[in-house]
Amino acid sequence: MWSPEREAQAPTGGDPAGLLPPEWEEDEERMSFLFSAFKRSREVNSTDWDSKMGFWAPLVLSHSRRQGVVRLRLRDLQEAFQRKGSVPLGLATVLQDLLRRGELQRESDFMASVDSSWISWGVGVFLLKPLKWTLSNMLGDHKVPAEEVLVAVELLKEKAEEVYRLYQNSPLSSHPVVALSELSALCANSCPDERTFYLVLLQLQKEKRVTVLEQNGEKIVKFARGPHAKVSPVNDVDVGVYQLMQSEQLLSRKVESLSQESERCKEEARRACRAGKKQLALRSLKAKQRTEKRIEALHAKLDTVQGILDRIYASQTDQMVFNAYQAGVGALKLSMKDVTVEKAESLVDQIQELCDTQDEVSQTLAGGVTNGLDFDSEELEKELDILLQDTTTEPLSLLETPQETTLYTNSVPKPRILDAELEAELEKLSLSEGGLIPSSKSPKRQLEPTL
Repeated sequence: MWSPEREAQAPTGGDPAGLLPPEWEEDEERMSFLFSAFKRSREVNSTDWDSKMGFWAPLVLSHSRRQGVVRLRLRDLQEAFQRKGSVPLGLATVLQDLLRRGELQRESDFMASVDSSWISWGVGVFLLKPLKWTLSNMLGDHKVPAEEVLVAVELLKEKAEEVYRLYQNSPLSSHPVVALSELSALCANSCPDERTFYLVLLQLQKEKRVTVLEQNGEKIVKFARGPHAKVSPVNDVDVGVYQLMQSEQLLSRKVESLSQESERCKEEARRACRAGKKQLALRSLKAKQRTEKRIEALHAKLDTVQGILDRIYASQTDQMVFNAYQAGVGALKLSMKDVTVEKAESLVDQIQELCDTQDEVSQTLAGGVTNGLDFDSEELEKELDILLQDTTTEPLSLLETPQETTLYTNSVPKPRILDAELEAELEKLSLSEGGLIPSSKSPKRQLEPTL
């Protein structure tokens, strides 16, 4: 249980290194401004007020998240944020603003909002101090006392979710009922102190995910079946299963103890034989046999208990499957409420009729439109044959055009030839034809009369 001594040993405050903004070490002027006290009212200078609040409020929450704590005290924060021997003078105002916005909540108010009768708090801590703080608020003193414990609401929700996942992933989740001491040992690394562990359970209880019951002087915790399900009250079946689980653990521990005793008797008999003490060795062997018989009897009882637990777990699984089947049948009935075989056949007939109509329309459109003209294909083919015959029998007259001459006459100007030149040319031709001189190829010239 919680005690002031244990709370004093719990980690509080700490070095906020790694979370501080750059101006913490670089800007002396701004840090002097941030470490100064707030004005009495925000209306005096809203810019300065918002600047300080925007710096300290996120820093306080991020520091708590990094430390893994959900419980804050003004004294711890003042020690954590000391700078060059100076303490921030406006932290109390920051905590008041966080309380006003609902991001922080007094621990006493949080516990009063949930059924925490199962927690054995000390009277001086749980009753007298909240009464003192309540009286101070009623008298008009709204300052946050340095020792008052505040709860970071969002951080507590995150811690509760972490503990719930830790339980779901552990062997303890085989049954929804677990001993509080076993759950506390499981969450030792997540919850730095016992009071934080109780606050986490209260948050889970507030979310309807756990319920706590005291049975024969021992507290047991029942978890909800699923992450989105709500926990049901602890019933006789839960208590019976919990007692069976406790019996199983007790029998297992007893079997382990007797096994060690049997080994001890065997070792004593061996030493007595070596020492030549036969009677002592026989007594040790008899004690070993009696112990082994007790172990066999305990094993039989343990098997019976484990068999009952297995059947209970199987029945719970069967119940879950049955509920799932039942929900599925109900959903199927609801979805097929207006569906019958006659309606399905009628719908299929309508679809087939529409498909046939669509096929007829498509065939009609594919026939094309003739605009009232009806042509005889045989007459068209005869006319085409006549045209082909006329084309093959028609003579083709190809007119030769003296392209070369035309090109020559067009490209070369007509020479002017004299009579003497003509006579000389004729003489050369005559000699050439008579064979008097060897004929040589001479370029052809086109002679034209002189104009």
